[in-house]
Amino acid sequence: MRATSFLIAGLSAAGAVSAAPPKQHDINPFAGKTLFANPSWAQKLEQTRNAFIAQGDTVNAATVRKVQKVGTFVWVSDRAGLANIDDAIKAARAQQRKTGKKQIVGLVLYNLPDRDCSAGESAGELKSEENGLEIYKKDFIKPYAKKVAAARDLDFAIVLEPDSLGNLVTNMGIELCAKAAPIYQEGIAYAIANLQFPNVHLYIDAAHGGWLGWNDNLPLAAKEFATVVKLAGKGKKIRGFATNVSNYNPFNATIRENYTEWSNSWDESHYATSLAPFLEAEGLPAHFIVDQGRVGLVGAREQWGEWCNVEAGFGEVPTTKTNNTVVDSIVWIKPGGESDGQCGMAGAPRAGQWFDEYAQMLVKNAHPSVLKVKA
Repeated sequence: MRATSFLIAGLSAAGAVSAAPPKQHDINPFAGKTLFANPSWAQKLEQTRNAFIAQGDTVNAATVRKVQKVGTFVWVSDRAGLANIDDAIKAARAQQRKTGKKQIVGLVLYNLPDRDCSAGESAGELKSEENGLEIYKKDFIKPYAKKVAAARDLDFAIVLEPDSLGNLVTNMGIELCAKAAPIYQEGIAYAIANLQFPNVHLYIDAAHGGWLGWNDNLPLAAKEFATVVKLAGKGKKIRGFATNVSNYNPFNATIRENYTEWSNSWDESHYATSLAPFLEAEGLPAHFIVDQGRVGLVGAREQWGEWCNVEAGFGEVPTTKTNNTVVDSIVWIKPGGESDGQCGMAGAPRAGQWFDEYAQMLVKNAHPSVLKVKA
């Protein structure tokens, strides 16, 4: 997502680090499965479709129908949002029965106390000074784990706490982030420890290439991730890492942006390849999923740090055909049309609220792969 204080001491043009083939021979959890298409998000897009119809734009109205069929992750961002898991399970089971295809349900776990310590646009419901960590454990993680564990007929890919550990790598000069650091570490470790089920595949958020992909940041990020996984306890495992969550970096940049000149992580595929050997050196699995939900209009940003409601289009549709041995799948994690915050574009609502003018823009600028989806 955002990176308000990039650590750019790594702006030296050092040689790229190449990732060795992954040592693990386990199975990609996305292989042979269908990423759950969330009907609740699809319903929001009806407003977008109706807007195009009112404009007489039948072409983009038809594109909305294709977008509604694309698998997206379901965000669980507060205790009330735990009901989103129940709704997703019910709908995924119905889709699994109807199609005969195994579903993998993408979920985002996002409710740490003192959340979004560097920017505040997505500040959450819990505060550490108000017993937030204990509430997080007892009233958020425990029921979250109980729900996914009970749905053994489905697989789950869970992204853990976007932005959090990235802030601990680069933004410790911000008072709230420094204060939140042990809370973040303990909270995520607790989530890992309590989500150890055969049908659950955990991906820690690893920010994005423009944030942690600098040469000096890569080993620091790997060490931070290793600290949290170790804190989860002996034998506790994750599948890997999620990158570019809610951000706008391309997976494979056909044209390199000028602001990436001094980075070896100039797109998300290169970032995964650069980070992988540092993860393996720490004993961590080098597997990635990469959010491309809003990366259909490359070149709209003037600088890497732009993160809020950037001019964009729906990106490449989810696929395991990534041409990168460390990347499990391209996915859509951020549901396009939900605002990043009251910033970036005129009239933008608060983070997470529906922003239909933005959704219309995403449709108009959609990646060609979207147009091939069967409506």
